[in-house]
Amino acid sequence: MKALEDLVTLFTRLPGIGRKSALRMTYYLLKADPRFAQSLAEQIAGLQDQIKFCSVCGSYTESDPCPVCSGLDRDRRILCVVEQPQDVITIEASREYRGLYHVLGGLLSPLDGIGPDKLRIASLIQRIRKSRNESVPIQEVVLATNPTVEGDTTALYIRKVLEQEGVAVTRLATGIPVGGDLEYADRLTLARSFRGRMPL
Repeated sequence: MKALEDLVTLFTRLPGIGRKSALRMTYYLLKADPRFAQSLAEQIAGLQDQIKFCSVCGSYTESDPCPVCSGLDRDRRILCVVEQPQDVITIEASREYRGLYHVLGGLLSPLDGIGPDKLRIASLIQRIRKSRNESVPIQEVVLATNPTVEGDTTALYIRKVLEQEGVAVTRLATGIPVGGDLEYADRLTLARSFRGRMPL
């Protein structure tokens, strides 16, 4: 059945979806209420028309600027730099951070041809400089890139670039996860935990 096979093939192109999961979803849709399948198809078809990138921070939004950038309750002194728009959603879910965001759109990876010009680093610098003319200038940049080789390289590069901009540059702490066991922690995680230790 070509229609079924075509849909399975499309589902397998989604991240984390193998052939078995794709078949399960396809068979579910065959048995589901036709209104559900229609509604799902409409939502998928309209997704890229409804959701855009915020012109200020680069995060996903339905309105421009996004609710975070336009929110009056946000701490405009702090700017959190993340790799992708979905990182903003993850951090927001913690309800711990009340500052602004800046999405890079990736990480430095010379082997893949991704240099500083391919990321939103220039707009980060412009944003910091522009904030000096506002009532509340940006005072701290929190680098929240992933603790990988590319993430660390990107963080170090941004720190170097921001040295002359008069802002404090900090990095998210890394270490043992809550509920984790020291026995299973790798050497690098333990080393970072000791370096990032804080008073109790």
